[in-house]
Amino acid sequence: MNARSWLFVPGDSDRKLAKIEGSGADVVILDLEDSVAPEQKAAARGRVFEFLRAHASRAAPQLWVRINPLNSALAEADLDAVTPAAPAGIVQPKTRSPADTVALGYRLDELEHGHGLRSGSIRILPIATETPAALFAIGHFAQVGPRLAGLTWGAEDLSAAIGATAAQEADGSWTAPFQFARSLCLFGAAAAGVAAIDTLHADFRDAAGLKASCGRARRDGFAGKLAIHPDQVPVINECFAPTADELAQARRIVELFAAHPGAAALSLDGRMVDIPHLRLAEKTLVRAATLKR
Repeated sequence: MNARSWLFVPGDSDRKLAKIEGSGADVVILDLEDSVAPEQKAAARGRVFEFLRAHASRAAPQLWVRINPLNSALAEADLDAVTPAAPAGIVQPKTRSPADTVALGYRLDELEHGHGLRSGSIRILPIATETPAALFAIGHFAQVGPRLAGLTWGAEDLSAAIGATAAQEADGSWTAPFQFARSLCLFGAAAAGVAAIDTLHADFRDAAGLKASCGRARRDGFAGKLAIHPDQVPVINECFAPTADELAQARRIVELFAAHPGAAALSLDGRMVDIPHLRLAEKTLVRAATLKR
């Protein structure tokens, strides 16, 4: 899956749902969890269902739903309410291990069959670091199978769980425990063969800080980023799209290897390029082509 910006929108706000149309986000996550008060959960399910049904024919943005945690009493009602409207995917919060995501997949199998939906059509994005126990199992998400669209991470719930008084330094960088969680998400996603999606930048008025955060995430290998405000989307989309220089360099590397079949290492502008450089160049070109669609 090739998506840069993942925008959360509260599922109980008609005003905010109406702003989705011009957001430019690759994915919009209709939220039934943290942004919805307990007394509004039932009404939010109805709004999200109606919104999904009204926009069933649109290709972009993809419409996903964040349900409540699978081990809560709310998740089953969330899934029963929204699955008939065929969301593109489910964001799974507070995932304790890949077993939670496998269990969600089994439930989606049943619901897809019951509502006449294509089997496996609803993908899953687990938030894989919100509980301390999850960190010890993050390398095993490959067992989830083709429903797994990526992995993302979060600091807020993890911070509360471990009793951290802060997750970030004064300059916006993550403290050591949260750098560790972030890195595990990145490596866990790579081990499962899916995209790693960076967590949100909480200050939606801080465009410079967001841009710096995106730059670090893309440098390290993340494919996209969560957003909590439409104003963040253009910055994220720009930062996670290959630049003209990167595309030109990628084409040169691919063309060089095509001109030398069987070569494992070649020279380009006085430096060695080898098979890992070729694989990265190919990924860059595929990503750019997908983003243009």
